[in-house]
Order: sequence, then C-alpha cells, then structure tokens
Amino acid sequence: MKKDVNWLEMIQETALWIKNRVGGEMPKTAIILGTGLGELVTHIDIKESIPYKEIPNFPVSTVEGHSGRLIFGNLGSKYIMAMQGRFHYYEGYSMKQATFPVRVMKALGVKTLFVSNAAGGMNPEFKVGDLMIITDHINLFPDHPLRGVNYPELGPRFPAMNEAYSRRLIEKAREIARNENIRLMEGVYVGTQGPTFETPSEYRFFYRIGGDAVGMSTVPEVIVARHGGMEVFGMSVITDLGGEGIFVDVSHEEVQKAAALAEPIMSHVMQEIINQFEEL
Repeated sequence: MKKDVNWLEMIQETALWIKNRVGGEMPKTAIILGTGLGELVTHIDIKESIPYKEIPNFPVSTVEGHSGRLIFGNLGSKYIMAMQGRFHYYEGYSMKQATFPVRVMKALGVKTLFVSNAAGGMNPEFKVGDLMIITDHINLFPDHPLRGVNYPELGPRFPAMNEAYSRRLIEKAREIARNENIRLMEGVYVGTQGPTFETPSEYRFFYRIGGDAVGMSTVPEVIVARHGGMEVFGMSVITDLGGEGIFVDVSHEEVQKAAALAEPIMSHVMQEIINQFEEL
C-alpha cells in the first residue's frame, strides 16, 4: 500500500481497474464473507474471481481461515460482489487500509452491504452456535476510520450513526426467522482491536456498558459504509461465551469449529434476505 497518496485517487484507480477486469454493469449489493459465511460461496454462480494480490492498492489477508479474493456472480436472483476474507486492524493495517475495499465498493456503485463475523457472547441468553442480528454497535477501536482529511465526495465530515444497521433489513431477517422457525438472537456488537480474546473482566465490562457480543472486525467497515450512504445489515455467529460465572477456554481453532457448525444456517438466512429485499 502506497504512503502519502491521495485516497480519492487510489479508490478511483482501483475501481477503474476492477471495472475493466470484470466488465459490464456493476452489482448494487456486496457481501463481506467473514467468519460464518464461508459456505455462501458454494451458492454463488461465480462469473469472475480476482485474488486480492492482483488488485491495485488492495491489502492481502494474513489470517488463517480467511481467503483472499473478490468475487462477482449471481446469488439466486441477485448479482452481487463478495469479499471472501476481510482485513483487520490487528493485522497491522491502518484503519483506512482495512476499510479501503468498502470505499471501492461504493465507487463501483454498491448501495447495500451485508457483513458477518464471529463473536464472543456476553448475553446470558446466548448459546454457542447462536446467530445474532446486529442491531447496533459500540466502537472501542483505538483509531477511527474517518480520522484525518475528509473528502466530501466520500461522505460528510460528521455522519449520523443513529441507524448504523438498517431497520428494514433487520425486520426482513426477523420475518424469515419467524416463517422458517429459525432461532435468531439480536444484540449490540462491541468492536475491539484484538488480537487477544477477552479476559473475564473485559467480558463483564462489555456487557455492563450495553454489549451482547464482542469481536475484532465489522465496526470500521460499517462506519465507512454508512459514511458513504450505504445500507448495512450485519450478523454474528456466537462462537464462544464469557461473562459472569462463565470460564471457557477459547482459541482460534475452537472459534472456527463453532462457526463451521453455524455456517449452513447463517448462509441460508443471508441468502434469503439478499434475494427478498428491494434495493432502494
């Protein structure tokens, strides 16, 4: 990633390269296939698959379990763009680097963004393997993706975050869950920098300040998407638990195992929402 460059120029350069590579009309819907959504790839009729390392200005994912390619194809009736693997602040990227792909999505014409993640649950009603609709978030990252020069072309200096997660898409998820008798929890996602998992005291703290689940991604991407006027829907798979009276060892391997078990349900719910919602 270049230093001391104009971010607008970088975004435009990358978007133009992708347009020329893929050709045709660009999708209006994008998905960040984080933990819990890997299986969704098998349902995409892929038209184009581009490794991140080939895309100008793109970072490359370094996390085990995160592939690194940008996919274009049809998911049911919708033409979509999908990131298979995301970038995290804890990998050493700046906030602008980690959220750069979301800026490129916006430049390509994306209007709706779907995101997923793995999260540790603090809510005592949660169980490992539960799916949680993200209704709001608490940003505890030590840096902010909008810090620094604001380009009016990308969004306002002080964007509102009163509806970070689309109410109409949340209601669509509720409707699908009711109709298909799927257990869907709801809650507030706490975003932290990682890469350590939380201490018991941190779990208690996050729950007391209003969080239901905690993870190391998503929040910066959502902030940038909303800054650009995109509609957002997010979902977490609860891969471990912590809080009052809960003492459970957790590892990256255990998180991946729990996410794999929940993947079919999360993929199904996401696919249904994407195919049923009306683009604004």
